[in-house]
Amino acid sequence: MFTGIVEELGEVTAVENLDDASRFKLRGPVVTEGAQHGDSIAVNGVCLTVVEHEGDEFTADVMAETLKRSSLGALTVGSRVNLERPMAVGARLGGHIVQGHVDGTGQVLARTPSDHWEIVKISLPADLARYVVEKGSITVDGISLTVVEAGPDHFTVSLIPTTLALTTLGLKQPGDPVNLEVDVVAKYVERLLGDRVPGAGK
Repeated sequence: MFTGIVEELGEVTAVENLDDASRFKLRGPVVTEGAQHGDSIAVNGVCLTVVEHEGDEFTADVMAETLKRSSLGALTVGSRVNLERPMAVGARLGGHIVQGHVDGTGQVLARTPSDHWEIVKISLPADLARYVVEKGSITVDGISLTVVEAGPDHFTVSLIPTTLALTTLGLKQPGDPVNLEVDVVAKYVERLLGDRVPGAGK
């Protein structure tokens, strides 16, 4: 489990495309400290498994299903990525409960700068819109964010300078894809209520 509090901005150093998967080598001095084979690290919000680790780099395999459902397939050598290790037992939950299981992808639609923050508008797949509410939580490229406005096909988030400086959202431009993970609590509530919720299970 993750919290959506990005630990560092890493970099893709190698990409190997296989028949039904890809192998990524990524640099991240913070998240590789003490890393071992089999550990989990979230890369742009996708939970990946460390298969090799040397120095400040680690290697992870990404299967075709993950490449199809996330924006990882668009990564190239030099791409910057958000990195986070799993939450330690007993640690503070600084963001919200993040599984590292991407529900879909959106696209940056617009950026509106202000003196002390920036509003970013992101497209929202129709099948995820019911899980997104104003002042609720959403994960964008592995970053725990609060929804400012929730529309039928988009949402907005307000980013402080720290988020802009330390995550990929400071680099994303209109047209760029982002990984989205909605609040898992909303999905469990819908499942438990079943037929009592219009549109549940669709």
